[in-house]
Amino acid sequence: MIIPTIPTPDELLDKGFKRGKKAADLTRTTKMPKHLKGKRIEEVRVITACQVIKDRLKMILDRVPPIEKLPEFYQDYIDITVGVDDMKQSLGALNWAYGILTQLEKDFASKIRRNPSEKASYYQKAAYGRIASVVKKIKKDLDFLDFAKANLRNMPTIDFDATTIVIAGFPNVGKSTLLKQITTAEPEIANYPFTTKGIQIGHIEKGWKHFQIIDTPGLLDRPISNMNDIELNAMVALEHLADAILFIFDVSETCGYPLESQFNLLNEIKKIFKGIEIIYLFNKIDISDYNNNTDKKEYINQYREKLDNVIFISAAKGEGVDKIINIFENIEKISH
Repeated sequence: MIIPTIPTPDELLDKGFKRGKKAADLTRTTKMPKHLKGKRIEEVRVITACQVIKDRLKMILDRVPPIEKLPEFYQDYIDITVGVDDMKQSLGALNWAYGILTQLEKDFASKIRRNPSEKASYYQKAAYGRIASVVKKIKKDLDFLDFAKANLRNMPTIDFDATTIVIAGFPNVGKSTLLKQITTAEPEIANYPFTTKGIQIGHIEKGWKHFQIIDTPGLLDRPISNMNDIELNAMVALEHLADAILFIFDVSETCGYPLESQFNLLNEIKKIFKGIEIIYLFNKIDISDYNNNTDKKEYINQYREKLDNVIFISAAKGEGVDKIINIFENIEKISH
């Protein structure tokens, strides 16, 4: 979401009143009876000031898309980051101000035209006072929209037409390494609420299909019991995207987490991403001593036997990556 630059009330009023004065000065050069010119000057001043301020408010309202028409992921993203209700309230306040300014413009222009010319300056000043009062009433709303602009600036660009695969697993199990191997390029990195490293997005074409691979450090690498309500909402946002999940186990356990803990995390991820296909990856097989140590092999196999279609890989060396990519062709896009 691109929010335009948000002015302060003083900036809005300064621009409106300056343009009003400029328009009034130009009117002074036109030829018309003196008793009409005085009224016309003040009328133009009021109308121009209102229109300039209204145009700026309308530009903001037009450029911010209706939140309820955005994909659910973005609705949740905005709610997590700044609050959807607060956003709607602030935009509603700008719309209210636009309507009031339209009425003030009409009312005071009419009063200036209908009353004697010596009253024109009085009504112009009264109009400016009312205009300033209306604009200052939306100060907190303009401040909020400026806050929202700063916090939504790096909202990730999601391709909703692509088949989306989300990567999960504990820290240091090889998620980022695998993402770079699959996409064969440095992934796009964008800020995501309540993660320390930001959301990482990579893309790949396979079998005439476009795949979007997403890794979210700080969200899919810790138990649900350790998450606060806001982080859980962020997980729901991701649930709107995932067509499949790559869950990575570090069978070497050099990540610092035993396989039992990694398996428990998998079960928690399943609770959130219900009904979504999960591809199980046993990573770091090259340093696990799986092939040379019988005890180690038996230890790993007891977890392998609990899962279907496990793929052994070494993300660091790129081993097994082709098998993962080949599976992508069979992943169907879900209608979320």
